[in-house]
Amino acid sequence: MNSFTYSYPVKVYFGEKAAEKNLTAELAKTGPNVLLAYGGGSIKKNGIYEELLGILKDAGKTVTEFNGIMSNPTYAKVQEGAKLAKEKHIDFILAVGGGSVIDCCKIVSAQAKMDADIWELEYTDHQQPTEFIPMGAVVTAFGTGAEMNNGAVITNEDKMLKSALWDAFYDFAILDPAYTMSMPLKQVISGAFDSLSHSMETYMGLPREVNLSDEINEATQRNIIRNIRSTIQNPNDMQARSELIWAAAMAENGILKIGKATDFQCHMLEHQLGAYTDCNHGQGLAVLHPVLYRHMMPEANRQFARLATEVWGIDKAGKTEAELAEAFVETLAEFVKEIGLPSSFKEMNIPGDTDFKAIADSTILTGGCAKKFTREELLEVLLECR
Repeated sequence: MNSFTYSYPVKVYFGEKAAEKNLTAELAKTGPNVLLAYGGGSIKKNGIYEELLGILKDAGKTVTEFNGIMSNPTYAKVQEGAKLAKEKHIDFILAVGGGSVIDCCKIVSAQAKMDADIWELEYTDHQQPTEFIPMGAVVTAFGTGAEMNNGAVITNEDKMLKSALWDAFYDFAILDPAYTMSMPLKQVISGAFDSLSHSMETYMGLPREVNLSDEINEATQRNIIRNIRSTIQNPNDMQARSELIWAAAMAENGILKIGKATDFQCHMLEHQLGAYTDCNHGQGLAVLHPVLYRHMMPEANRQFARLATEVWGIDKAGKTEAELAEAFVETLAEFVKEIGLPSSFKEMNIPGDTDFKAIADSTILTGGCAKKFTREELLEVLLECR
């Protein structure tokens, strides 16, 4: 296991009625001006908006709304939110939604406290922001685990890059499984696959020797797989939903990453695919993972073989390590089809003449991957996914 320092700043309130029970006490710690951030307005249809607005008003807060945060949030939207936060002298941000809203607000939190352009600060000057507007997250769509970390994936349309910016942690996160019950089933499954991908990407990082973090990871993967299947059988299964929302948090709260140099090559490739196509993140991962993993053999065979037996329950009797590794990749591909996610870009309506070379050439190459990919091989992966 690698050396590590572990610190976890986000307080989690988990369970039904978590906002009702805990939000008022958290708001008592904040200033009077609150930015209520959300996406396309689904929270106004399911009653969450009215509930949270009532709590804010009862706490004596002056509320400014920042809505319309899109999937794959853009840098322009970040700047819009930061401008609004400055104009309204915002003391606290309450982000209500899934990963897109939660990520967007992390960068708003930092950009609103500075005059410099945060993208240039981080990518050109290689510096990090030091001041932030305090934030809380109310999760209504899970999968990304964005409320657990300080990374935010933002699409810079001018630069044709979908990349991470690193900024503020949330002070607290409210995870109420009941708040996610109005999510469309396709979104639930897509988000849960993202959680599975986070777990696999962490597991596949170096070192290859299995440590405690990996064994906890294996349990997390088994849990996600089981509860995806349970949710498909019964979308109203609150227990399965509770497990999935916590598994999403576990995949990104740092515990699985202790002592690891993580992989995330598949995520980097999908991010650039998203920059060029604005595709659904979980669906893109579902298409890419089996193809990319076939290219990772034999370098990753040891980890693949263990996943085959410890996560997917594949009988190892009479099988070589290479055969077990191949069985894992094919089982993962079959699982993608079983749960109704796409297996090709064509199924995602991504045109075959998309500039895949530009996507491969602009993809970050990660150091923790078991295989050191070249951009040429990443292009091969993309073309095979068509």
